[in-house]
Amino acid sequence: MVIIPEGMIADLLTRQAAFDAVEAVFAGMASGAAVNFPVVREALGHEDALYGFKGGFDRAGGVLGLKAGGYWPHNLERRGLINHQSSVFLFDPDTGRVKAMVGGNLLTALRTAAASSVSIKHLARKDARILGMVGAGHQARFQLRAALETHAFEQVIGWNYHPEMLPGLAAVAEEMGVAFRAVDLPGLSAADVIITITSSFAPSLMGAHVSPGTHLACMGTDTRGKQEVEAALLARSAVFCDEVAQSITIGEAQHAVAQGLIGAEAVTPIGAVINGTHAGRTSADAITLFDGTGVGLQDLAVADAIVKAARAQGLATIVPL
Repeated sequence: MVIIPEGMIADLLTRQAAFDAVEAVFAGMASGAAVNFPVVREALGHEDALYGFKGGFDRAGGVLGLKAGGYWPHNLERRGLINHQSSVFLFDPDTGRVKAMVGGNLLTALRTAAASSVSIKHLARKDARILGMVGAGHQARFQLRAALETHAFEQVIGWNYHPEMLPGLAAVAEEMGVAFRAVDLPGLSAADVIITITSSFAPSLMGAHVSPGTHLACMGTDTRGKQEVEAALLARSAVFCDEVAQSITIGEAQHAVAQGLIGAEAVTPIGAVINGTHAGRTSADAITLFDGTGVGLQDLAVADAIVKAARAQGLATIVPL
């Protein structure tokens, strides 16, 4: 069994490797070669924590496993630990024996950022120049770095409920040689691409804030009740997702579906665009929206890339079973 502790992952996983792994697994999901298993998520009744499992099997990639973990809301204030905690376990699909255990915290941040960047590559206009950010927390910085590496944006504009956090995004943009400007919500209408990455249960981005031709990557809604954008905006958009079943039940599309604004058939897996079986963006004025709920296969694909990198570099800790 290979063990890759959390502290090694930053040196083993590049953003490009995460992007490639996520893009490939989205394509596998759309073709039927990769399947997610039902998610288990439960309140523990201890430390106000949520705990669960996401798993799946990618037949094409030969990757089988699960991510275990969840959200401990008091970690940061009480223990100096990040609130999201997880670990990924990989198994040999031929024998069922455990192959690897990989720290899941940084992995999760990088795969989430990679997912939005995959959507930007395949759905944003090629002449997009202004990137809008809604949210300025820990994950937003990963999102911004990945987006700026994926596409040649010339400016970043950002809004956050707590504007005092925006200098963190400005620092990332400056580090990558791109100008940053704080805006109010209506000011986001200047953006060609908007990434939303909040934990909101009420929409902040409304239809009036989004111009024709914009691509939206909605990355914060992954639980029943969460919502980042106005439901009516999905009815005006071509909607894509990582997985339809999650999108319409725990993702951004849950609200539009519940209100009868769209049906499940209006939501398309982004893997179909990657595979060329769906056209994706059909006009320069179309609004495209990617609903990124986060699926177990993303975690497994990225964990597999980490294990391969560790083995190739002779850095893997191997424990006999």
